[in-house]
Amino acid sequence: MKKSIAWILTVIMMLALLTGCGSMMLALLTGCGSKSAKSDTEYVKKNGKLIVGITDYEPMDYKDENGEWTGFDAEFARMFAKELGVDCEFFVIADWGQKFFELDSKNIDAIWNGMTITDEVTLNTNCSNPYVVNAQVVIMKADAVGNYADTDSLKDLTFAVESGSAGEDAVKDLGITDYVAVQDQTKAVMEVSAGTADACVVDITLANAMTGEGTNYDDLASGISLSSEEYGVGFRKESDLTDAFNKFMEKCLADGSLQALADKYSLTLVG
Repeated sequence: MKKSIAWILTVIMMLALLTGCGSMMLALLTGCGSKSAKSDTEYVKKNGKLIVGITDYEPMDYKDENGEWTGFDAEFARMFAKELGVDCEFFVIADWGQKFFELDSKNIDAIWNGMTITDEVTLNTNCSNPYVVNAQVVIMKADAVGNYADTDSLKDLTFAVESGSAGEDAVKDLGITDYVAVQDQTKAVMEVSAGTADACVVDITLANAMTGEGTNYDDLASGISLSSEEYGVGFRKESDLTDAFNKFMEKCLADGSLQALADKYSLTLVG
């Protein structure tokens, strides 16, 4: 009888211990997850740098004559990094379609490259408030622009678009299937210039900077505008960097520094 009671007590103690350990383990795991999600600012400060994911995209991010990254977003990112008290490091996203993976795996701390705010972006990031107005436009040979007055007239053309971009979404929305997805928007423009594509769809900011009189692509021009959009910065889901950036942006709007930067690159801020 005593052995039975002792055995029962042993079982009860083991169950209690297992339950307690399980709860403790769950609490630890939950706690770790919450800390990771809510302490990005602390994480960046500890690393001493803000790693910004970009592509070569004038006038937002591009290299100057000294090989240094410059542009509206590059300068804005450095300003924010300085506010945080850390360095700013740029990481080229080789495949724009993998931008969310690069963010989640902590290869970068932010996607900051003239990124159009879409449902996909808000689903996969903690996106900032919008800061620059954008539109998707069709670029083609300047002497052909007048032949295409509406979207229906574009259906038989071959397009080049940046993989995973708003431009790719735009051609899909038009029902166009004859397109090639390339590494970035600059390469899409190069495809048109080389004659390997009839047209490309890119951000109007890039179109204004890269094509037309006085540019390296003076034989190309913007045609039909397909959509009106806004740019945002993508941070990790639940990241506290988003709130920190939004507050910093409000400060820059109030003191006029952001408007001065927009004027420098001929961009329009969100009103």
